[in-house]
Amino acid sequence: MKIAVLKESRENENRVALDPASCKKLIQAGVEISMEAGAGARAFFPDDEYLKAGVSILSDVTTLLGDADFLLKVNAPGPRPDGSHEADLMKPGSLVLASIFPTRNLIAVKKMAERKLTAFSTDCIPRTTRAQAMDTLSSQANIVGYKGVLLGAVELPSYFPMFMTAAGTTLSAKVFVIGAGVAGLQAIATAKRLGASVTATDVRPEVKEQIESVGGKYIGIELQQNAQAGGGYAAELSPEDKARQAKMLADHCAQVDVVITTALIGGVFAPKLLDEAIVRSMKPGSVIVDLGADGGGNCTLSRIGGTLEVDGVKIIAPTNLPSSLPHHASMMFARNLMNFMLAFWKQDEKRFDLDWNDDILKACAVTHDGQVLHGPTVKALQTIKP
Repeated sequence: MKIAVLKESRENENRVALDPASCKKLIQAGVEISMEAGAGARAFFPDDEYLKAGVSILSDVTTLLGDADFLLKVNAPGPRPDGSHEADLMKPGSLVLASIFPTRNLIAVKKMAERKLTAFSTDCIPRTTRAQAMDTLSSQANIVGYKGVLLGAVELPSYFPMFMTAAGTTLSAKVFVIGAGVAGLQAIATAKRLGASVTATDVRPEVKEQIESVGGKYIGIELQQNAQAGGGYAAELSPEDKARQAKMLADHCAQVDVVITTALIGGVFAPKLLDEAIVRSMKPGSVIVDLGADGGGNCTLSRIGGTLEVDGVKIIAPTNLPSSLPHHASMMFARNLMNFMLAFWKQDEKRFDLDWNDDILKACAVTHDGQVLHGPTVKALQTIKP
């Protein structure tokens, strides 16, 4: 089997799908790997390291994709600088593994279906014990939570930790984290390590112990309706619970220095949690870091991918934060993809096993044999006008 890895063509994407160490392990399993020249350069993996691992380096993307049985990417297949589309350059029946986010990338999904590609989206992998090692959402969310706190610390016009000096004592900053998934828990832990006083909330009250285990103090409301969507994800709240949550958020945001939002419904779409009234109630000099920006933003005032200041409150809404730490982000992403490949690799036959009875494969399959298989994506495609 021949695997292809490309230089990511999406703007401001510095990650690469495989690092040299993961390439070496896959090659030892009997896979051939070819990469586009310079594919790992922005993640600080030079071509020489890939060559030492046994990878072939090519400059002609058309040849690279035309010969490939399996394309591994960070993002969904997309347009190339020359105007071609990566999906159109692949041979029918070949496979794709990437963080596709299919409901956000409907054009790519349509093209892969038309080309009869079998595509697997790592962001659709179920959050089960067996699948943990393949879960790119979790590995990359860890980076999002870490980097988000650093951005907040840089923009806050005061210290995070308490300092006792000859010039007097400065109190520690108050940080409030909304959402206690992987990104939220990392944000809590990082803010605590920087010396802040950290509170956190989540619509799933069962995460209270997790919040406390990483140094945060849990605050929340008693829900009238269960907000657990399964698989570690939160569901949308009822109108009554939304109103009560909004009041709690407004009261607490007015007391803190930094608010970090990490809430995503189903790991994809960001609910609107902070409105203009909440923002204007916050202290001048305080900071909001909207880590739900990739899913549309948790704050109604967020300028996605940018920064906005309202009444002295700075709102930061960064996108694709894992790309800002591309070396380690690529290493972790590559291990996720490698673990996925090896989990379904038939060593004796040197092939990838399309076992449609496997729960992981069924859950993350987006297209196969000309059909779109992912339920939410099928519904989303029906809303597009021909």
